[in-house]
Amino acid sequence: MPHQTPLIATIVMGLVLAFVFGAVANRLRVSPLVGYLLAGVLVGPFTPGFVADQALANELAEIGVILLMFGVGLHFSLKDLLSVKAIAIPGAVGQIAVATLMGLGLSWAMGWPLGGGFIFGLALSVASTVVLLRALQERRLIETERGRIAVGWLIVEDLAMVLALVLLPALGGVVGQGEDPSLQGGLPSREILITLAITLGKVVAFVALMLVVGRRLIPWVLHYVVHTGSRELFRLAVLAIALGVAFGAAKLFGVSFALGAFFAGMVMSESPLSHEAANESLPLRDAFAVLFFVSVGMLFDPAILLRDPLPVLATVFIIVIGKSLAAFLIVLAFRHPLNTALLISASLAQIGEFSFILAALGVEMKLLPPEGRDLILVGAILSILLNPLAFAGIEWLKPRLERRLSGQDAGQAVPEPSGQASAAVPDPETTPQPTALRDHVVLIGYGRVGSLVGTALRDRGIPFLVIEDVDKRVKDLREQGVEVLAGNATRADVLAAANLAQARQLILAIPNVFEAGAVVQVARGINPALDIIARAHADAEVDHLTGHGATTVIMGEREIARAMIERFPAAASPDSGPAAA
Repeated sequence: MPHQTPLIATIVMGLVLAFVFGAVANRLRVSPLVGYLLAGVLVGPFTPGFVADQALANELAEIGVILLMFGVGLHFSLKDLLSVKAIAIPGAVGQIAVATLMGLGLSWAMGWPLGGGFIFGLALSVASTVVLLRALQERRLIETERGRIAVGWLIVEDLAMVLALVLLPALGGVVGQGEDPSLQGGLPSREILITLAITLGKVVAFVALMLVVGRRLIPWVLHYVVHTGSRELFRLAVLAIALGVAFGAAKLFGVSFALGAFFAGMVMSESPLSHEAANESLPLRDAFAVLFFVSVGMLFDPAILLRDPLPVLATVFIIVIGKSLAAFLIVLAFRHPLNTALLISASLAQIGEFSFILAALGVEMKLLPPEGRDLILVGAILSILLNPLAFAGIEWLKPRLERRLSGQDAGQAVPEPSGQASAAVPDPETTPQPTALRDHVVLIGYGRVGSLVGTALRDRGIPFLVIEDVDKRVKDLREQGVEVLAGNATRADVLAAANLAQARQLILAIPNVFEAGAVVQVARGINPALDIIARAHADAEVDHLTGHGATTVIMGEREIARAMIERFPAAASPDSGPAAA
């Protein structure tokens, strides 16, 4: 009996092809995101063979956005958000303005009306939530100062796009002189102000509700569920809160799904169970994030590259170069380190989900020509494909800019304003200073496991240093007088600064087995005789780390079993009979 299964077919074909092409991309040392996008192109309407349901794919992708922003919120706090407002708010607004003007200029050159050009420029100005967060997660930068600035910047962009989507219908006739007669003349300025006030009021009401009611209710719900003893119910509670708050925020307050999910995660982060909540949502989050990239790939029509090559190049230039340069200069103008400016500029060198929504609204209002929507779509595809290259480019560009900004090329130093850090000052997170320790222990990761190991090393008077990439932990360790290298241990310069060649032992307390395997492989190449201890959660992980060169791999379950066995009661003697009555 035949069955209509467009949802199952879309999920299955999307995930299977994403896995195949992602594995090939990884083998070629290219970001797996490229493989996911190509999988989307293959199941899209512009290539022969199976065609997935575009509408269903977009809704599945939206779930990925919700879960990803929820995960970011779990590692964020209101304090973190407020700490970057001084750069995130003016930076995002300034970058949106510059990119919108550049898009407006390109649309004017193509003969489009003012309204279409405005929507086109606005769509090119906003970065994709998923792409930006994936890039930060891959580099373990979300919990760093640079990562917090990027996330704060993203939140401001989301708020700006929420306002734009609400106000555009009201402003359509004023700015666009669109072809739809119903839009002619627009709305009186008083009604526009009322619409703006209502929109801002809804956003403020949602934020207030989450901070006043959500901060008490959500942790209480988690606390109640965990006492039921059901892991399944706890996992369901986490997903219900993430998706429920996001959906309610969109339907009741007009806030985006992403923003609602972010606040749900941020409120849940205040619960002691937030770490467990993050672990429970991770597998589903990754799977739906993959479907997001597949859905983007489905939009790509390769024919546009031949039909409109110059407009395509100009659009990609604005996204990848134009707005990134604007963000770079804005961050430097606020006296942040050069490396922060480069990271922000690379992170924002792409567009995504909000751009598609704006494009669809513009075409529906008959302000944006259909070719404008096509350029936005191809700009999104190509910018996402080029984004890994942007990150590779900043690694190449950074030392050259540091030399130029510090005046080394000209043989003179650039004077620094008193009381302010120069933009060219080396960032300790990316230029680690070599340690003077010898015959020491190198401890990678200072989380729940690493902190216990570090305390034991300190109590025994064993010299050690820590490699950590979470800013708060780095700050706390330095206040305690512990030597710490700030950065990701997979980077060769960080490992070199740890002086592994003369270390007595390397301890990897990080839970990510793939990252640990890469570190072990590099460390073994530096010091073939080094004693390397790592942690694992399964037999396959033990084999993986051992195969890469780890001396000893500790598996948590085995150690728990061993501790239990040690506490067995003594076996009864065979000669002993029953106790006398």
